[in-house]
Amino acid sequence: MEETYRIVDPESVPETPFPESGVNHRKLTEELQAQDMRVNHVTVEPGEVVGYHSHNRQEEIYVCHEGPGEVYIDGDHREVPEGGIVRIPAPMPRQLLNTGTEPSVWIMFGAPPIGTLEDYGEYQVEADGFQTEE
Repeated sequence: MEETYRIVDPESVPETPFPESGVNHRKLTEELQAQDMRVNHVTVEPGEVVGYHSHNRQEEIYVCHEGPGEVYIDGDHREVPEGGIVRIPAPMPRQLLNTGTEPSVWIMFGAPPIGTLEDYGEYQVEADGFQTEE
């Protein structure tokens, strides 16, 4: 019988940094053989901020797997409890951040999968994202 589903341990996928912020993430889309969405596993360490960005046509769902976590969406800073789920419509600007003292771990789903695994396509860096104090 042909396997039509996939089970992936995120820890088995190498971490790579987001180009604009340097925050490490694991690209799970290819490992899961996902066709209709992107899937990423992101650990945001204390003091880290993922780049403020938008997608012209891609809706995203962020699941705070281990937390608590924080999001900055269209100028609105919100805390997200562990297990909390956030939906962000296209093209609203968004970012993950961590002003706490413990890492937060997120599972991020984006659909449709615009671009390629190497080039997210229609990924736009936005000005005026959340700024951490230096």
